[in-house]
This record gives sequence, structure tokens and C-alpha cells, in this order.
Amino acid sequence: MFGDPKIKIDKDLLEKIKKYAAIAGYSSPEEFVHHALEKEIAILEEADSEEDIKKKLRGLGYIS
Repeated sequence: MFGDPKIKIDKDLLEKIKKYAAIAGYSSPEEFVHHALEKEIAILEEADSEEDIKKKLRGLGYIS
């Protein structure tokens, strides 16, 4: 699904991803991660400016 690029995820988070991917009916943890990232990017794409993006990221707790 992802091709050559690799992203490192810590073990605890990976276990949660596997658990919730199975519960939610995804075919694989990769599919779950792909879908989650698409949803987050869609939220950011709705922003009108870089400042709006920063506000949304702060609201989500990604930056302070």
C-alpha cells in the first residue's frame, strides 16, 4: 500500500493501531493508518491560510 517509504511507529502505538484496525474492520493496520492520515489531512486542507492550519494543529494538540 505505501510502497518504499517507511515510517517508524513506537511499539505501544503500533499495538493500539493493530487492535483498533481489527475492531473497526480494516483489512490491515496499514489501511487503518492510511485512512486516519487522509482524514487528518482533509481537515487541514479545509483551512484558508497557514495561520488557520496552525490553529487547527494547536487545537488537535499537535503543536503548542
